[in-house]
Amino acid sequence: MKPAAFARLALLAACSTAALGLALAQTPAPSPQPTPAPAAAPAALSDALPVPDAPEIVGTAWLLMDYATGQVLAGENVDERVEPASITKVMTSYVIAAEMHAGKVKPDDAVMMSENAWRSGGAGTDGSYSGFEVNQTAPLLAMEKGMVVQSGNDAAIALAEHVAGSEGAFASLMNAYAGRIGLKNSNFVNSHGLSDPNHYSTARDLALLGRAMVRDFPEEYAYNKIREFTVGPITQRNRNLLLWRDDSVDGIKTGHHSGAGYCLMASAKRGDQRLLSVVMGSTSEAQRATDSLALLNWGFRFYETHNLYDAGKPIAEQKVWKGTGDVVRLGVASPLLVSMARGRYAQLKPTMDIPKVLVAPIAQGQALGTVRVSLDGKVVAQAPLVALDAVEQAGFFKRLWHEFLLWWDSV
Repeated sequence: MKPAAFARLALLAACSTAALGLALAQTPAPSPQPTPAPAAAPAALSDALPVPDAPEIVGTAWLLMDYATGQVLAGENVDERVEPASITKVMTSYVIAAEMHAGKVKPDDAVMMSENAWRSGGAGTDGSYSGFEVNQTAPLLAMEKGMVVQSGNDAAIALAEHVAGSEGAFASLMNAYAGRIGLKNSNFVNSHGLSDPNHYSTARDLALLGRAMVRDFPEEYAYNKIREFTVGPITQRNRNLLLWRDDSVDGIKTGHHSGAGYCLMASAKRGDQRLLSVVMGSTSEAQRATDSLALLNWGFRFYETHNLYDAGKPIAEQKVWKGTGDVVRLGVASPLLVSMARGRYAQLKPTMDIPKVLVAPIAQGQALGTVRVSLDGKVVAQAPLVALDAVEQAGFFKRLWHEFLLWWDSV
């Protein structure tokens, strides 16, 4: 072989070796397979026992909901249409709090107790009233407490007129906010809850409403724990008997009229766990309180809530092709929570569904799969897996080499 030809061959071999070495250096390193596993929690022998049936409840519809997850732990006729009675005022409170936080009304606004509000919901009617004087004003905050604590129908109407100009306009706001919260089977035509064929809700919707009130407006929600409120010479007690029976109960609202029966939406927090109960169509004030507390006690005894994965924390890493980085960290955008029977945490089985091939570019927050957690073969919690970091597209030569590797792997 001529010296010149040999030199060219040697140079070609050296370049090929260098290119191969560079490409191999850019090949994505193997990453661990995603194996999310909640840490096992020690459980007492008694915690492994089956959960007994929920207490028998007197009423037309009822449920118990975990606040953190929105999961219904037990219930009956949860989506059956019911008359919400004065539990309606929780929706009224939500609207007022939302409008206040939007700067449209203020706590010290002078709210007029109009003649319409007084005649429709005052002392001369068959319902509960606050006692504010007709054609006189009172601060919005005082009027709201008169509605929440005393369940004053007159206060509810006066507040509706102040916020929206008329009770009909306010009802439109109620339905708009109800849709935003996610109430799917409710319609409100007034601010107080007196009977109307087009005024209805469900036990599930009312629990979701209570959950939203606690979550979105905790300061305004706290008014529900006030045991009594005085307007002029009249002091009235909160009708929620559970406020005197259990210190963990901090709300929410009672309701009653002939069409609705006796109703109670209650909420209690013990430790880090909060539960909400709804009992509709009960037979007496005492019965609704007894049943509600029995439900809450049952739920706290036999169920627990776990935070399986924190938002923004990596659960796994997955190989990325054609990117400036070779792996992407995967996690959840919001905490993944689960409500479950006590003592069964260690039996949860997590799995991940992720495409076999991930190709850059990948945007931060981009959904790339799903994490599921099962118990006894049933999915009890799931959430999208998202990229915790962006991975930009690599340069031409790395992309070309990865294209070759992907092709080679598919052959």
